[in-house]
Amino acid sequence: MTKTVQLHVDRYYLQYPAVATIVTSHADGRDNAMAVAWHTAISRDPPIYCVSISSKRFTYGLIKASGEFVVNFVPWEKRELVAKVAGCSGKDVDKFRAFTIAAEPGKEVGAPVLTDAYAAYECRVMEGVTLGDHTLFIGKIVAVHWDESVFTEDEVFDPEQVHPVLYLGGDHYAMATGSVLLDRIVLAKAGVEAS
Repeated sequence: MTKTVQLHVDRYYLQYPAVATIVTSHADGRDNAMAVAWHTAISRDPPIYCVSISSKRFTYGLIKASGEFVVNFVPWEKRELVAKVAGCSGKDVDKFRAFTIAAEPGKEVGAPVLTDAYAAYECRVMEGVTLGDHTLFIGKIVAVHWDESVFTEDEVFDPEQVHPVLYLGGDHYAMATGSVLLDRIVLAKAGVEAS
């Protein structure tokens, strides 16, 4: 395989695909929804999840003011909603009204939870760490919402039941389908024994 090597790093968005989420926020009587692909879990106990938001974004100001956010995981059927909320600023548009976004109040935070999300994490900001041109909002998960029908008995996501929206970069999205069980311990042991 031939690879390109770049020493002056000005383009590195090669980590995609990533699950596209809609992060909701609320402050000063305003709700907002923003598409976010830069997010991850960082602790199981306590449950901590983080999102990376540019200070240029309207959502940034709402999260700074409220100290809260919700990460909403939406199905493929809502891919156009992901693109719509990504395509405009909440400074200029009430996205909930313009795009008829169905939501309910959070149980523990002021930010709304999307009705169509198959899972959502309500988070309270523990810390905001600015790294480069983004702030990593580190949030303690204070409530979890999920549609049990899209998870197995072991609470493993079932891609046969729902397809998450995958972000590829720019205006490109994809759908994930299928799954495979790979026993990590058995495979690692076999690999070690074979070496």
